[in-house]
Amino acid sequence: MESGACDATAEQGEKSHESTPASNKPASPVQTPPEGRMKRLFGFEKDDLSSWHRLVCLLNRPTDPASLGIFRCLFGLLMAVDITQERGLSHLDYKYLDGAPVCRFPLFNFLKPLPLDWMYLVYLVMFFGAVGIMLGCFHRLSCLMFISTYWYVFFLDKTAWNNHSYLYGLVGFQLTLMDANRYWSIDGLRNPRKRNAHVPLWNYTILRTQIFIVYFIAGIKKLDADWVEGYSMKYLAHHWLFDPFKVILPVDMVSVMVIHGGGLILDLTAGYLLFFDATRPLAFFFVSYFHCMNSQLFSIGMFSYTMLATSPLFCYPDWPRRFFGRFPWFLKPILPLSSPPPQPSSSCVYPIAPSVPGERQETSEPPKAPKLRLKHKLGAIFTIVYIAEQLFLPYSHFITQGYNNWTNGLYGYSWDMMVHSRSHQHVKITYKDGVTGEVGYLNPGVFTQSKRWKDHGDMLKQYATCLSRNLLSYNITDPEIYFDIWVSINDRFQQRIFDPRVDIVKADWSPFRPNPWLMPLLVDLSPWRTKFEEIEDTLDNQTEVVFIADFPGLHLENFVSEDLGNTSIQVLQGLLNVEIVDEKKNYSLHPGEKMQLPAGAYHKVHTVSDDPSCYMYIYVNTTEAELQKNFTKLSELQEKVRNGTETEPLPPELQPLVTGLDPNGSEPDVIDPVVQLFLKRQRRMQEVKKRREASVVERFHRFAVKKYYMIRRGFLMTAIAVRNLAVGLPPLEQLTREVAYANMKEPEAEANQDERLKDEVGHGEL
Repeated sequence: MESGACDATAEQGEKSHESTPASNKPASPVQTPPEGRMKRLFGFEKDDLSSWHRLVCLLNRPTDPASLGIFRCLFGLLMAVDITQERGLSHLDYKYLDGAPVCRFPLFNFLKPLPLDWMYLVYLVMFFGAVGIMLGCFHRLSCLMFISTYWYVFFLDKTAWNNHSYLYGLVGFQLTLMDANRYWSIDGLRNPRKRNAHVPLWNYTILRTQIFIVYFIAGIKKLDADWVEGYSMKYLAHHWLFDPFKVILPVDMVSVMVIHGGGLILDLTAGYLLFFDATRPLAFFFVSYFHCMNSQLFSIGMFSYTMLATSPLFCYPDWPRRFFGRFPWFLKPILPLSSPPPQPSSSCVYPIAPSVPGERQETSEPPKAPKLRLKHKLGAIFTIVYIAEQLFLPYSHFITQGYNNWTNGLYGYSWDMMVHSRSHQHVKITYKDGVTGEVGYLNPGVFTQSKRWKDHGDMLKQYATCLSRNLLSYNITDPEIYFDIWVSINDRFQQRIFDPRVDIVKADWSPFRPNPWLMPLLVDLSPWRTKFEEIEDTLDNQTEVVFIADFPGLHLENFVSEDLGNTSIQVLQGLLNVEIVDEKKNYSLHPGEKMQLPAGAYHKVHTVSDDPSCYMYIYVNTTEAELQKNFTKLSELQEKVRNGTETEPLPPELQPLVTGLDPNGSEPDVIDPVVQLFLKRQRRMQEVKKRREASVVERFHRFAVKKYYMIRRGFLMTAIAVRNLAVGLPPLEQLTREVAYANMKEPEAEANQDERLKDEVGHGEL
């Protein structure tokens, strides 16, 4: 019968907690039926899904608010920190460049950033919203403050989109509709009815399903052949975090088995392992290890810590009570509640209390099915619709076809995390005056701070439109803009992604139709990647190689620098015609043939075969090779001087090998520039070693100081902006002093160290 799923309304459930026996007869113990296997595994019975009424009762089942309250607090804290970092509060003036002719990439072209002082106010509202979420203070209002400003900033700049930023917005939206302020919140102190009150089960259902989708869909996306074969994140294997694995495995196997294989298995199984009691401890270990490694591998802000904060959601909802119940009694006033049990809430649907034995009745009526409230039905409907939408969106690219490039959709809502890596070898922007026919070239990235437009047709269209407007102020009439962008995705050939013959300003683009000027990815040439490794293994350490593929009828114009004195081109497939521009000569090349290219000159490589061609440049940076040879000699000489085997006195220009460079930055008048460069590089490497070998205390101090100055600048600049809005701009001299004070940082040598060291070691290793 339906009444078995939910035997009372919420009001009846609340009363049942306060009811007393109606007679003096002793109450007989209630016989609770034994739990079935499905109930033990999933927390509900199959009958709970047998009808709409039962499903609504299940989703509104009273649940302990403790775990949800702890997550709300952690999420708000992490978002407050995130606003100063990845959202950009600490460098908002550099991000928006108020009044500058900057090309931007909003989701909708009508979206524009507000004036700079107002943007600081937007971020301040977002920050107060995050703090309100953390404290559980005016919960709904705080969530609305956070998500309204967050989604505005999110939609304002597609170049900053990524999966975890999208996840933050989703979780903020979910919390807006939840009763997450029922535990450890200021709202609970203000309103006794909210304090420690039950929350409906659907609050947990949506959050758990959301995190399950993040893991599982990310795993499904990693079933891509490039990931399985180990091409997507191949470079990570050289990171120091994987050194322990290199003791027993070669680097190639670390890439395939640990990084790609381990990442695939973890994403596919993490959601399941976290859900079940027996596997949850194992899941906690691997998931925590995974996110801690990611926090060191990538610059992804608070994402790793946010995902760590979501893991306890899969535990029993009352885990904070049991956890904080173990603390000493004198700490309990400042810790979350460990008792009493939650009080009833009108947001939930309660089973009817068992009837107290009274007079014997000849007939007994079955319990009536409850009359569910509208809020209960809306909660169930929202849960089902939201989960269905989240399962659909990652595969909705057949609708938003205009955003499909070599990867599908607007990158950032499909959970295809780290599945694709790209490298850009050559980018050329050509403009043409539509009236005079004058042709010129633009520096890639002019008028914008982003590099992401290179891979996305929708952004390229926005960029071209913006460039055409800006060029009007340079007396260029009706400008045409052409892009020649060469990209390698997942270690394939470098090839064009967009047709260089199309004027992007006038090109057709629609979010619902395929991009007509997108060049196809030459997937038929993917098997060549195994040969790339064989070719690279035959080269010495000073020889570099670049693999190129091109379409019939197109050509690559390239310039060989004077530093590359030994550059050649060799055909792998197809037919080429190499034109030396200055010599006005053409050379035909067939597969396997090779020719030397002159340094300091332009050349054009034409594909004249019917099928795409592929070829490779082989070159030696002779300047760098000579420099490394000199560095080796200087290192040997320095070692001889230090161990006393060098008896000849050093000339003045080599004296710094012994004395070192002046730490104050004033270099001697007589010094060899090669020696100076050698000592600077040597000092940087020593700094790298020192930072790697630093103690935990030193690392934490360095981290804390860096975050302090970042957060300090953000709030000082915000205070200046709010003051400007309230009372107007001060005199320029005062404003200059205030900004200079906000910009104050640790000593310059330390302040610039991070970027220098990142350039030295690569991939944000620090």
